[in-house]
Amino acid sequence: MILIRPARPDEFERVADILTAAYAPFMSDDADYMAELRDTAKRAAASEVLVAAEGEAVLGTITFVPDGGLMSEVARPGETEFRMFGVDPATRGRGIGLALMTHIVEATRGAGKSGIACSSRAEMTAAHRIYERLGFRRDPSRDWSPVPGIDLLAFALTF
Repeated sequence: MILIRPARPDEFERVADILTAAYAPFMSDDADYMAELRDTAKRAAASEVLVAAEGEAVLGTITFVPDGGLMSEVARPGETEFRMFGVDPATRGRGIGLALMTHIVEATRGAGKSGIACSSRAEMTAAHRIYERLGFRRDPSRDWSPVPGIDLLAFALTF
């Protein structure tokens, strides 16, 4: 059974390994962002770093930004946001990503928020399929580029 829970400090290295493995096909040439993906402690201090665990095995992770702050990029007032969503490539296809995203949707609804937003690279189509399955839609009005040559697509779910 997959349990979604906050990452423990002793799991931060595993979270970093999962994210860098998940993101490597899309941005292994971006050393700065790969270093940011590895800085789990920094994210945990500014947001909620969650893991999908089966027993003691950490299989996936997502950074939940329920109330804005330093980790927020495209959320509007009343919305939550998530970032840095990844599943261990060796465990893909088991519903781990869907479990993480379902947790985000339920936590957002439970908090009485109006919706959820995120940014994603165009090539991350497996994640996009999960978003769409949960009712997210593309929101081109929020598309942006954090640095030249990196174009991010925005997705939003409104309740």
